[in-house]
Amino acid sequence: MGVDVALVRVEQRGGSPRRRRTSQVDVVLDLHDKFARLCGSSVLPMLSRVDPYGALILSSSEIDQFISEIEVEFLRVEDPAVKEFLESALRLARECREKGETQLRLDGD
Repeated sequence: MGVDVALVRVEQRGGSPRRRRTSQVDVVLDLHDKFARLCGSSVLPMLSRVDPYGALILSSSEIDQFISEIEVEFLRVEDPAVKEFLESALRLARECREKGETQLRLDGD
């Protein structure tokens, strides 16, 4: 029941949603469900919206809030594996913020 964080490039040709294409650029895997548990116990609004069984897609306009919440959790947690995951997720989120044609997907199992 892990929640993976993926940076996805979005290509939109024309106005039709059927012409929209996505491709994964990079991903951080939540192999031991630690990020899913962190989100499930978080009181922060964005992280508490994460669904361990579904997907949450964040556009570049939502990334600043996600980054700030991940930074708060990074300071709070002590588990080195969780810290490493959060650092990698932050790297993807910052890349998403810099590139307007990307999204960040939080994919549950």
